[in-house]
Amino acid sequence: MAKGDNGVRFFQALLILGNVIIGMCGIALTAECIFFVSDQQTLYPLLEATNNDDIYGAAWIGIFVGFALFNLSVLGIVGVIKSNRTMLLAYIILMLITYGFEVASCITAATHRDFFTPNLFLRQMLEKYQNPEPASNDDKWMSEGVTRTWDRLMLQNQCCGVNGPSDWQNYMSVFRKGNSDSEFPWPRQCCVMDVQGIPINLDGCKLGVAGYYNNKGCYDIISGPMNRHAWGVAWFGFAILCWTFWVLICTMFYWSRIEY
Repeated sequence: MAKGDNGVRFFQALLILGNVIIGMCGIALTAECIFFVSDQQTLYPLLEATNNDDIYGAAWIGIFVGFALFNLSVLGIVGVIKSNRTMLLAYIILMLITYGFEVASCITAATHRDFFTPNLFLRQMLEKYQNPEPASNDDKWMSEGVTRTWDRLMLQNQCCGVNGPSDWQNYMSVFRKGNSDSEFPWPRQCCVMDVQGIPINLDGCKLGVAGYYNNKGCYDIISGPMNRHAWGVAWFGFAILCWTFWVLICTMFYWSRIEY
């Protein structure tokens, strides 16, 4: 391929533009995944307690992929400008490897969105919340994390249980075994609190009097952020894959036409 040909230069410009976009997308993907794994809503203990934390694994892969895409885009730009077959061959091979990792990340994130069901969180709440006799140190650490997370969720978001306060009465739980239904039908974090964090009417809360306890569940508060982040990791990654696919094909064609 003649380097001075105007058509070649135009094709080079397209490849450079394609790699610039890949590099920018790589930075954006890394930033998005870092925000996700930083767990701003501190919901990770709930997923870990149900062995459903693979979505975080997908995000960690996304961090690696985003960083790799940025660096490979620089390699690709330099290789195109210099029409260097060796550099472009390295670019193609490494990009294919990175592409495979991102496919795995997208599939994991997309499939695990379906696992954020009320029953998933209900079971771990009933089994782990305020568990005084965990089977092992790991279970103790997990139970403490679940308890802190649920207490914070119910207090900050004025919600109770997964579907509502009735969860604590309709199902046998560790909390129910340690507390009678008449004395503590649900945790005190379900009560409406004053500015000092004290129930405004504890007896009214225990009796389920409207205005003294929170009667909505916490499921939407949990599933909303998790679904949004999983959707972002999966579909933004898929969009990057679509763009990268065509840039890779064009790069392979350009590499095959470079003169020795």
